[in-house]
Amino acid sequence: MKKLIPLILLFISTQAFAHLGSISGTVYDEKTNLPVQGVSVQLTGLNKAILTNELGQFRFVDLIAAPYKIEFSHLGFKAQTVNATVKDDENTFLKVYLGYQSIELSEIVVPSQRPHDQQLISSLDIKLRPITNSQEVLRMVPGLFIGQHAGGGKAEQIFLRGYDLDHGTDIRLTVDGMPVNMVSHAHGQGYADLHFVIPELIQGVDFKKGSYNAEKGNLATAGWVDFRTKNTIENSFLKIEGGQYNTYRAVGGLDLLGKKGKERNQSAYIASEYSYSDSYFDNPQNFKRVNVIGKFHGHLTGNTNLTLTGSTFWSKWNHSGQIPDRAIESGLTGFFGSIDPTEGGETSRTNFNAQFVTITPSNHVIKNQLFYSNYNFELYSNFTFFKEDSINGDQIRQKEHRNLFGYNGSYAINSSIGNKDLTTTFGVQYRQDITNGTELSRTKDRIITTNALKLGNINEVNASIYADELIKLSDKFTINAGIRFDYFHNKYNDLLSNELGTAEATIISPKLNFYYTFNPHIQLYLNTGKGFHSNDTRAVVPQGGLKILPATYGSDLGIIYKPFPKLLINAASWYIFSEQEFVYVGDEGVIEPSGRSRRFGIDVSVRYQLTKTLFADVDINTATPRALDAEAGKNYLPLAPTFTTVGGLSLQSPTGFSGSIRYRYIADRPANEDNSVIAKGYFVNDLQLNYTKGKYNVGLSIQNLFDVRWKETQFNTESRLKGESEPIAEIHFTPGTPFFGRVSLAYTF
Repeated sequence: MKKLIPLILLFISTQAFAHLGSISGTVYDEKTNLPVQGVSVQLTGLNKAILTNELGQFRFVDLIAAPYKIEFSHLGFKAQTVNATVKDDENTFLKVYLGYQSIELSEIVVPSQRPHDQQLISSLDIKLRPITNSQEVLRMVPGLFIGQHAGGGKAEQIFLRGYDLDHGTDIRLTVDGMPVNMVSHAHGQGYADLHFVIPELIQGVDFKKGSYNAEKGNLATAGWVDFRTKNTIENSFLKIEGGQYNTYRAVGGLDLLGKKGKERNQSAYIASEYSYSDSYFDNPQNFKRVNVIGKFHGHLTGNTNLTLTGSTFWSKWNHSGQIPDRAIESGLTGFFGSIDPTEGGETSRTNFNAQFVTITPSNHVIKNQLFYSNYNFELYSNFTFFKEDSINGDQIRQKEHRNLFGYNGSYAINSSIGNKDLTTTFGVQYRQDITNGTELSRTKDRIITTNALKLGNINEVNASIYADELIKLSDKFTINAGIRFDYFHNKYNDLLSNELGTAEATIISPKLNFYYTFNPHIQLYLNTGKGFHSNDTRAVVPQGGLKILPATYGSDLGIIYKPFPKLLINAASWYIFSEQEFVYVGDEGVIEPSGRSRRFGIDVSVRYQLTKTLFADVDINTATPRALDAEAGKNYLPLAPTFTTVGGLSLQSPTGFSGSIRYRYIADRPANEDNSVIAKGYFVNDLQLNYTKGKYNVGLSIQNLFDVRWKETQFNTESRLKGESEPIAEIHFTPGTPFFGRVSLAYTF
């Protein structure tokens, strides 16, 4: 009889087509009373399913008068079924509240709705893995490795898909849609410092590898990551941490509107963080960081919500710099020592972010975002010691003051032609970076300037438009097609030569993606697209053989597969071709073009639920990166990773215990073009344990659980130590963290 119901309903509908009704509603989080986006809403037996929009809303139209069952499901929430009756020419409105429950991998299905936007892996990871520090934020992306080589306050070096991404050249990072990457930065193109994010406030991590999204433009070649901070905190909280190496941290959040605000679908909170550490180096880092953030989220009208975020961040530190292998072998310094103890830096960033989302009566989605950042940076480094100046040393200062502002806007239309569902999106984006006194100078003891190498003002504009079409041809087959147009205008005022130069360029980036969902257990996809990264304004004004916008072309052929209820696999074979590689020489302030390149590899991510409370995960990533314009044997791309894997076990117990033990491994990789110098790989384990009882949480965090000795970052650098007659090229490294334990105590109120 159940199988006949859809046929009976279809027959009746042909007899009474003029008398149709609808079901609409909003889905809320029962704890916060705020709308939940991305909830799967399905009409039982009719094969109709949609996802809730940004306001938690859903709507089914053209329904005949009859009783219906509606199923609601979302990762981390208890599934719910609601009965509703549709009457002729009327809309039945529902308010649905979902409660939390422990993760059950068996309840996760491979969705056919909006497959281009699905985030199964990241949604699982963010709920199961504890995030203990700012570095763990980036490690949420499968296959992404990071390395710190200039003290705790500097942006990490990033590795992904056979790329040494430096500090963010070919990966686009955003927080709540606001750009993190700094273009034409004093220390490197695309410099991305995420330390202004408080880890406890991260709600979710959306990411995609490759250049396949029309909305994502500059720098999104290896991939993009958007970190979403919480719109509300369930309770006010205070957390203190303490650990080895004179390390301590305090973080707290205050819910400003409380229960009354939640009843009005509004929230507001303020949070702050202070960190201090001398770290594990012989030369104490004296690292300090302060973060303050305030956020408001609420409805201006029934169909428009507003999110306002303001934050400020400041950090200051010393660092030990990179150590040449020969300095260890000769006994000049220890493994955690320093050649130039005067290195260090100071940075700050103040942000304002306003986001408006409106759902029209026709179910069109209008998004508007305005953002502004004031940013300051000053870094003292010494990569070559006494190679250039045998008397004063080779210390350099990189410094800038920046104002960054911009706008993101989009208009999405949901429509249908017959049984084909379409989502059409048009977008406009604008970004402008204005720097004052971007500097590279040779210095001594941080206070004496011995030689000004570069000094100037940068004005860089990136304006873009894009169109994106998501076509659901059937319940199984979806096509996504997009096209993007970007315009760049670069202006550089050289304050040393008193010359003013400009350059401009445009680029068109098409995207085409296919998704075929056989059933709720298996989906195949093919992603293709063109991407690009912009080059530093100081290198393209005037142009010197360097493309302003070198393009990349990529493709992914992949599968999402659930062979068993508690096993989820995502695997892909990928390829990236780049029009032009480049090498950034930080201490000289130049960018050297090095020709075309190609990379290909395989990514595999596996998530498995061993028991009701224990989860296992593993990511395996291979890459073969090569330069195409160099002869065989001399065509390696220095420091590009060729094999990485991360994984671990995560515990989520209803008795209050939770935690994770994890490993990360990166294989040996070439450090120069002919593979004659090797950057050594490493295998490191971390541990996190937590116990929650009532309003209290006690935590233990251990980095490098087995106290292995490893080199976190490595470079093949030519340098000269004091007393040496000639420079020597060899591996220079920053030592990785030794056994590092911390304890924490948190209280909610």
